[in-house]
Amino acid sequence: QVQLVESGGGSVQAGGSLRLSCAAYGSTYSVYYTYNNCMGWFRQAPGKEREGVAVIDSDGRTSYGDSVKGRATISKDNAKNTLYLQMNSLKPEDTAMYYCAASGRRVCTVGVPNEFRYWGQGTQVTVSS
Repeated sequence: QVQLVESGGGSVQAGGSLRLSCAAYGSTYSVYYTYNNCMGWFRQAPGKEREGVAVIDSDGRTSYGDSVKGRATISKDNAKNTLYLQMNSLKPEDTAMYYCAASGRRVCTVGVPNEFRYWGQGTQVTVSS
């Protein structure tokens, strides 16, 4: 069992940037297993379905949702057991709760929440125009 905790959300003006972080807590093995398999970021705005933002697989390959391509960068630091999401050129439509997720699989799909076993509680991002 692993617990994921997001941080870094906040309120920014359009055009600004944010870096979200996700830390895992659990046994040494479970944390290692989590960060050495595919992880991702999702977001959900009120009244909308959960949307895949980005994933990074066990080999470091990344994939992004169409709405954030060119503006988002997902990365992870296995030594620090931390997953990151850098978001630039933020738009009001990026406003949502952002969730960190872990799949426990070597590869995963950015648009398929069901592939992910563990979820954080979310961090709110609000972008004003």
